[in-house]
Amino acid sequence: MRIALGVEYDGSEYYGWQRQDNVNSVQQEVETALSKICNQKVVVFCAGRTDAGVHGTGQVVHFETTAQRDLSAFTLGMNSLLPDTVAVRWAKEIPFDFHARYSAVARRYRYVIYNSPLRPGILKNGVSHYYQPLDVDKMKQACPYIVGEHDFTSFRAIHCQANTPNRKIIHLKVDRYGDFIVIDVKANAFLHHMVRNITGCLIDIGLNKQKPIWMKEILELKDRSKASPTAKAGGLYLVDVEYPEKWSIEKTHPGPLFLPDF
Repeated sequence: MRIALGVEYDGSEYYGWQRQDNVNSVQQEVETALSKICNQKVVVFCAGRTDAGVHGTGQVVHFETTAQRDLSAFTLGMNSLLPDTVAVRWAKEIPFDFHARYSAVARRYRYVIYNSPLRPGILKNGVSHYYQPLDVDKMKQACPYIVGEHDFTSFRAIHCQANTPNRKIIHLKVDRYGDFIVIDVKANAFLHHMVRNITGCLIDIGLNKQKPIWMKEILELKDRSKASPTAKAGGLYLVDVEYPEKWSIEKTHPGPLFLPDF
């Protein structure tokens, strides 16, 4: 069988999604639990490899197994074996030509900022705290400049290994919910640190260090060194991966769970 899973995780305790030697990863936790369920070694393939400290509410993975199990083994059974910081949200048997990464047509992230003079005691690892007031209207004005297909060299990590810097942003929105500011971005794919680098620039605009038009200027410069520092990992969530309808991949609340459904 080839099985797809929806996985949610708190990334604050992990050195990213990808399995690595001598450090804790989300992939390792998922594969260890699956191997026990299937009574054989299992390797999973994910839709997007998140960095250290980054969370996931809409991660999608697939794996193959010769073990015959009811799907509940991959939800209830998996959740009984996984640590509290990782959970399976759904499971589905899929055709063998489905691939969690290569079948995806879009990915969506949310960056959650707690904008308050005082630090939070709860959710401290699930939000990024900025104590200075952020002007959300200015941040919103900057968004349209980078929506669409562009060369995002100014927003990619220096060590990014992507073959091309061209990506297509489908939407980029900024909204305030009380003390929470949510940056919601969807694209066909993302470069390494692209969301956090865009967020860093939006934060500088929100702090009135730069004007909204600066976002357009940074994009056109194609120079990472001219943009803002990379935003912290703790507020970032992979919330959704989009696939063609033919795969019938389950849609769930994008999360994180303490935010309204929007």
